[in-house]
Amino acid sequence: MRYGHRATIAVAFAAGAAITLAGCGGGGGGGDKADNKPSTSASASKNPGSSGGDTAAPSATATQILAQIKGERDIEVTINSAVRDSGGFVTVQGVVTNNGTNIFNADNWVGNETALSSSGASVAGAVLVDEAGKKRYYVLRDTDGKCLCTMKLLSVQPKESRPFFAQFPAPPEATTQVSFELPTMPPAKITLSEG
Repeated sequence: MRYGHRATIAVAFAAGAAITLAGCGGGGGGGDKADNKPSTSASASKNPGSSGGDTAAPSATATQILAQIKGERDIEVTINSAVRDSGGFVTVQGVVTNNGTNIFNADNWVGNETALSSSGASVAGAVLVDEAGKKRYYVLRDTDGKCLCTMKLLSVQPKESRPFFAQFPAPPEATTQVSFELPTMPPAKITLSEG
């Protein structure tokens, strides 16, 4: 009788533990979805941009095209998105394609601001121009002075495409269209979307 009583207590304890563990499981993984959502905040873009890695950069297979810019030496910049997020930033993403016959380095795209020279070959010189508001928005920087943008745009081979991103302060909400400008390239009008 005593053995049966112990077995019943052990089974009840095991069942209670299983129910408790199931209750801690997160309710179907709703929390996991939020963790997998990409962030466009300045702090999220800082580390990938600072290291020059392509993990935060967009895929070269993006299908939406907001604008295409064709510049000297057959360099083409395709802008696939310009997303305004709730943190007060705009992230522009796209692809740089070398349609020429020579290797391309983005040294001239850093801009004239000497503080950004530490960003190296990059899109650090890009600006968003709000013509209606008569304001220019420059690429944001991290605490080391490096741009919150794709860096190490070196040795882009002929017929090669590379993804890029650049993060800017957001214009006022009433501003829905801006001009994207990159040194040595013609400007392109792009429409901002909400993130």
